[in-house]
Amino acid sequence: MKSISTRCLALLAVLVTAALPALANEAAIRKSLTTLQPQLPKIDEVRPGPLPGLWEVRFGNQIKYTDATGTYFIDGEIHDLKNQRNLTEERVVAASRIDFNSLPFKDALMWKNGSGKRKIAVFADPNCGYCRRFEQALQEMKDITVYTFVIPILGGDSPEKSRAIACAKDPTATYLAWMLRGEALPKMPAGCDSAVVERNAALAQKVWVNGTPAVILPDGTRLPGAVGAVELERRLQQVLGGKS
Repeated sequence: MKSISTRCLALLAVLVTAALPALANEAAIRKSLTTLQPQLPKIDEVRPGPLPGLWEVRFGNQIKYTDATGTYFIDGEIHDLKNQRNLTEERVVAASRIDFNSLPFKDALMWKNGSGKRKIAVFADPNCGYCRRFEQALQEMKDITVYTFVIPILGGDSPEKSRAIACAKDPTATYLAWMLRGEALPKMPAGCDSAVVERNAALAQKVWVNGTPAVILPDGTRLPGAVGAVELERRLQQVLGGKS
C-alpha cells in the first residue's frame, strides 16, 4: 500500500509540474491582453492552440489566437489544408454546443407536425424577415417539434411586438399568424406579465445568440441563419443518425 501511495504521489507531482508552464502561459496571456487591449471582451478560456507555440483565446463563442506571451494577437481562421478541415470553425462549434434538454422550454412557444419526435429550438425576432422565411420552411418538416424563444434583438418595435405575442390569449397561434400570414398582433391587455421576453433575452445572451434565426439542434449544435427545409432535414438526419 505504501509503494502504491508513493507512486501515486510521484505521478501527481509529475502532472502538477507539467501543468505549471501552461498555467504560467495562460496567466501571462490574460495579463498581456487585458493590458494591451483593454477593449477586448471578457476572456472565457485560454488553451494551447492547434499549432506549436500558438495559443487559443476564447471570448464567448469567438476564437482568436496569440503567442505564448500575449504580445501578438491573431484574428483569423486556421485551416488544415491536407485534411480539408477548418480547425477554428470546429472549435467554435464545440464551444457553442449547449445542453439542449437544459433549455427552459416553459418560456418557449411550441408547435409540432406529425409525431413531433424530432425536436429543435429556435431564437427568433418578430421583425426578422429571415425568421419568417425559416418559419415557412419549418411548415414543410415532418415529425418535428419546434420550440421558439421570441427575443427582441433587432430594435425598433421588436420589444413591443414580442410582449404582444407573449401576452396574447394563444401566444403560439398569434406568433404563427404574424410570421406566416402577417396578421395584425393584438393589443397588450392591461397588467400583462411579459417577463418571459426579458428571460428569453437573457437566455439568448447566455448562450451567445447574437442574430436571428438561431437554430439549436438536439445534440446542442446550432445553425446560424435561415436554412431551407432540405438543409435542415439533412442536418437532423446527421444529428439523429438517420433516424426519422
